[in-house]
Formats: sequence, structure tokens, C-alpha cells
Amino acid sequence: MGLDISVVILTYNEEIHIRRCIENVCDLCTDVFVVDCFSTDKTRNIAEDLGAKVVQNKWEGLYARQFNWALENLPIKTKWVLRLDADEYLTNELKQEIKLKLSGLPKDTTGCIFNLRRIFLGRTIRRGMPPVKLLRLFQYKKAVCEQRLMDEHIQLLQGNSIEFEHDFVDDNLNNLSWWSQKHIGYAIREAADLLDMEYGFLKGSSKTHEEAGEELGEQASRKRVQKMKYAKMPLFWRAFSYFVYRYIFKGGWLEGKEGFLWHFLQGWWYRTLVDAKIFEVTRQAKCCLQKESDSQQGNTISHERMGEMILKILRDEYGMAI
Repeated sequence: MGLDISVVILTYNEEIHIRRCIENVCDLCTDVFVVDCFSTDKTRNIAEDLGAKVVQNKWEGLYARQFNWALENLPIKTKWVLRLDADEYLTNELKQEIKLKLSGLPKDTTGCIFNLRRIFLGRTIRRGMPPVKLLRLFQYKKAVCEQRLMDEHIQLLQGNSIEFEHDFVDDNLNNLSWWSQKHIGYAIREAADLLDMEYGFLKGSSKTHEEAGEELGEQASRKRVQKMKYAKMPLFWRAFSYFVYRYIFKGGWLEGKEGFLWHFLQGWWYRTLVDAKIFEVTRQAKCCLQKESDSQQGNTISHERMGEMILKILRDEYGMAI
């Protein structure tokens, strides 16, 4: 008999991961819900064979939108909800900790924060990045996923969170070609997020640091502030300096070949691609607005108008549903 927990997993073509993910939590929880975006591989069949309840829903471009749809529409009957990605799993130590602690938590505790262990090309990456702690277990109807283009976190609507001692694991089994293609897709969303920090074209979609800090965990709100500082640094130079900081000064070079590839690809290549997207979009927006300005006899281009044009380009040229 599992604990009073429902696991929610979002999937699209995850046949390589979904069995490991479900089998990892089936002894811990009451229900496993897989919200699938009409996979074309065996994801749905595998999940159903393992006893998961599979619901299909069209992907609308944002993880937060899909996850919140799941919270609103799934027949969840348990007190607690565990969010997992298909390529993630809980360590045995964390599972045991949940079993021991969950029923005895203070009444005002509505969220549980776990340590993230990252595995890349079969190697655990420990150096070069600060420890990551994420709120992944929360009481049903007392939390939502914040509406952001990237770097979304679970927000508690009421109550407090508590940190657990042990880890859950991010261990993607796909090859580097898949990883690269995925991050090419991420790049425009990350670029849009950084551009929104500067131009504020997604009105009402984000909050101030103070507002976010009231609802997010301490580390999540601190990371958000650091991202704002990063956004103000010069394009391209910031990607290079971030890689040097991670790989040299934070000891990423001690992680061997896998560590070099992780910090180079995720810390420099990907962030340079994000900056290239920002450069491309802002350049296009300025060209469009300059033509408008010339036709209107030299009207100046306002900050607000620049944001509006960037939003139009993101929607029209990149098909972003924002």
C-alpha cells in the first residue's frame, strides 16, 4: 500500500525513460498519472502496462500550462502530489525519508524540497554549480506551477516548505544529438524570458523579486535575482565568463571529460545560442521599427514599442504561444 501521494508525470515520446520512472515510485504512491502529449512511440502503452493512469492533452507550448492543467483536471484523490519528469527518479534514501517523515510533518507544512542530483553521460556532476534544491512534493490544491517561459518552479499558495536530506536524480538517457536539439528549442524560450526582463512585454506574467520571494523557496528566489543580474551583462561575454566561472573557479574541470562536455555545452554553447537568439530578435525588431519610424517622419522608438515588436516577432516568426 502506497502513501497518500499521487505522482504526476508529463510526457512526450519518453519510452526510453518512462518504465524506470514509474517503477521507481509505484511502491511509494497511491496513483501515478501520466499526462501525455500524444506520443508517437510506446510511452502510453508502457505506462498503461505498468498501471499508470494515462490522460492525453495537447501541448500548448509551456510546461507550467500543461502541469497546471493536470492539477485542475486529473481525478487526484490524495493529500500529496509529487511532480516528476520522465527522466527523473527518487533515490532509495529519499524514498525511505519520505516514508518516515511525511505523516509526521507539522500541520502548516504544505511543501517538501529535495536535493537535485544531476547525471550527465553516466557521471554525477557535483562540481561547477551550486547545490540545487527544488520543491517537488506538495499538498494538493495548495500549490501551482508558476507561469514562466523557463525556469518555472512550484509555488505554494499557502503553508510552508521543509527541506529533506536526500536526493532525486535527473538522469537523461538520450544521446548528445537529442540533447542538443532539445536545447536549441529551449534557447528561444530562454531568450524570450531574458528579453521580457528587459522590456516587460509579458505584462502580468511575472512578478517582482519581492513578490516571488514570498512564494518560492529561498534558493529559487535567489536564483531569480542572479538571473536578473546575468540579464544585465553584455551579450556573448556573459556566456563565456559564466563558463570560465563554472569550469575553472568552481572546479568543473575536476569532473573529467563528462564534466567538460556538461559545462561547455550547458554553460557556454547553450547560453551563447540564447544570446544569439536575443541578438537576432532585437536586431529584427529594430529594423522593423526603424522602417515604421522613417515612414512616420522620424518618430522615436519607445521602450514599450520595442517590447511590442519583440513580442510580435516571437509569436509570428517563432510560433510562441505567449
